[in-house]
Amino acid sequence: MVTENQQTIEKLRGGLVVSCQALPDEPLHSSFIMGRMAYAAYRGGAIGIRANTVADIEEIRKVVDLPIIGIIKKIYPDQPDVYITPTLAEIDELVAARVEIIALDATARTHPGNVSVADLFHKARTKYPNQLFMADCSNVEEGLAAAQLGFDLIGTTLAGYTSYTAGRELPPFDMIDALVQTCGKPVIAEGNIITPEQFRQAMDLGVLTTVVGSAITRPMEITKRFVAALTEDRT
Repeated sequence: MVTENQQTIEKLRGGLVVSCQALPDEPLHSSFIMGRMAYAAYRGGAIGIRANTVADIEEIRKVVDLPIIGIIKKIYPDQPDVYITPTLAEIDELVAARVEIIALDATARTHPGNVSVADLFHKARTKYPNQLFMADCSNVEEGLAAAQLGFDLIGTTLAGYTSYTAGRELPPFDMIDALVQTCGKPVIAEGNIITPEQFRQAMDLGVLTTVVGSAITRPMEITKRFVAALTEDRT
């Protein structure tokens, strides 16, 4: 018998997930706008959505019936660098919102309250044994560790965003390939994939799905890339 979680994973297999997020300091910050963005992604062929905050998730649910990778970005003063679903409180909120997949920071850094990702995940898995969890990692070692902990899905989301991976080549195709070959769990490519060619390259490595965000849903960042072309040295 195919479980609901298996059905969710199969719905994501071989397609594009679009990240629809806008932080408070961004021009498109609005749950209504994120709902319309998700609808546009759906009309364009997306098979899943990644979304931040319960308010945005609830608005997106009104307009699309696609699997959602849910996160809550929240900064705690004692650990400002770990802000993707950083504590059990945010996990509780996302479970209540009935998201299919909950993603959280699964790097080697401690979470707020000096809690390790292993301890946080153990509490979450014990409390919610039937919830799908995605590990947002920054290198291969973290991905393998997350798979060993029991995360259902392993993502490359934070490659280049930790102090010890800053400056690495992006997109992290080597990391994607290594995890597909070795971690034993479905891999989700995410992070700095900004062209259709890069998307196809990631998919060809054998990932379950690929998440694309800024290149599709953040017009301010897209505009900046075009404007930057005017100042490129052409000598």
